[in-house]
Amino acid sequence: MKEDILKSAVDLFLNYGFKSVTMDDIASAQGISKKTIYQYFENKTVLVEEAVMYLFQTISSGIEDIRDLEKNPIEEILEIKEFLMQHLKDEKSSPQYQLEKYYPKIFKDIKEKQFCVMEDCVACNLERGVKLGLYRKNINIDFISKIYFTCMMALKDKELFPLNNYSMLTLNNNYLEYHLRGICTPEGLKQLDHHLTTNQS
Repeated sequence: MKEDILKSAVDLFLNYGFKSVTMDDIASAQGISKKTIYQYFENKTVLVEEAVMYLFQTISSGIEDIRDLEKNPIEEILEIKEFLMQHLKDEKSSPQYQLEKYYPKIFKDIKEKQFCVMEDCVACNLERGVKLGLYRKNINIDFISKIYFTCMMALKDKELFPLNNYSMLTLNNNYLEYHLRGICTPEGLKQLDHHLTTNQS
């Protein structure tokens, strides 16, 4: 029951935002009473914290599964992007903004965890890409892995990129192409262009 509540909460939070969704909304989505939710979660803040951690663990596990396939680094990073978009539901409600504004401690804690996972993921991807001749040999892996995470977080800033003007899918596609074109060798660019042409539709 607890996991079912967390799944419903995550779904609602991503679609409508952490502030907007009430305990009544979650109870209604599950077809249970609010009292039942309080048997598992002391209050909404506790539920938000556990829901955020549940989503983080789900996404981290999925990323690890993709990395374990040891695909071509360009394919790997593009597949991770697709996986993230599927699980974050295009982030129509600016959940990151609401989390940061209304639950700053939870936001700070999860951002640190996200950074650790993404920095390791991107750094390993860059190292493999260099070894395979797909990324330039002279790139600064530490700098790029940090700037990559920082830019990905900035894409979710709705003052910079209002939802009415930019979808998260478009932003992620544009940024990832920008990132890869900056680090790819001619061979890497050939593979990137092939992937983009093949997946345009």
